[in-house]
Amino acid sequence: MSKRSRLSPDDWLRAGLDALSAAGPEALKAEPLARSLETTKGSFYWHFPDVPAFRQALLKFWGSEAGGLLAETPSDRTEAVAQLHALVRDGFSPEPAAEAAMRAWARTDPSAAETLAQIDAARLDHLQELLTRIGVTNPEIARLLYAAQIGLPQIAGAEDSDDTAPLDTLVDLVLALR
Repeated sequence: MSKRSRLSPDDWLRAGLDALSAAGPEALKAEPLARSLETTKGSFYWHFPDVPAFRQALLKFWGSEAGGLLAETPSDRTEAVAQLHALVRDGFSPEPAAEAAMRAWARTDPSAAETLAQIDAARLDHLQELLTRIGVTNPEIARLLYAAQIGLPQIAGAEDSDDTAPLDTLVDLVLALR
């Protein structure tokens, strides 16, 4: 390890998100994480009693980051429309690769599935609040917008690196139909 300050739990958790994004949940082990941070496993075990505790901390860490992006619903309709466009276009997660990896992990791990379900519920509630403020009261619209925001990157090809146009079109369609 190079001369630098001690690693914090957040350093390990960020490395965990990177590893999860790059290689899936099998990469969430002390030794490969220590190698990626150029340190020893002892540093890992200084912060976490074991790998399962680290995984639980990682879920909580990601959950607080992913859920913490929900802004207060604006009282003004114009601001709500702008926030809806931005949220659907830009996504809920600051790290799209970590979001995709978390969704993949949730298919095989009950704890990850529970965390993801809580985050999805909070995001859907927020979308529904925005839509209601705008005058769209059908709760299925929030689910459709959220599904499109999550799913579009899954079908986009390399040449379709910008998914904002279809999502903006979908929001505009919803707003026109209201």
